Amino acid sequence: MSEPGGLTPRIDSDPENVERGLVTLVLTIVELLRQLMERQALRRVDAGDLTDAQVERLGATLMALEQRMVELREHFGLTVDDLNIDLGPLGTLLPRDPPRGV
Repeated sequence: MSEPGGLTPRIDSDPENVERGLVTLVLTIVELLRQLMERQALRRVDAGDLTDAQVERLGATLMALEQRMVELREHFGLTVDDLNIDLGPLGTLLPRDPPRGV
């Protein structure tokens, strides 16, 4: 469908679609950072750099953050796959099975 003057629309300016796209982008970035923090925490635990109390605190914090991400996805009607941007030949932005176990 063309706009007046023969131009085709390039941006979907429907406020609902824009909001959903923005929420998806923000949650994708937060999820990427969460997974990176989790990997770094696992490396530090494996290296023995943390006390038992620090490991416990870190584990509780990461679990709380993951739970909050679940709540946010549910609130906005998104799935984990919705946050995993396809980068074409490079694959997906987020690994399919992030590490667990802190």
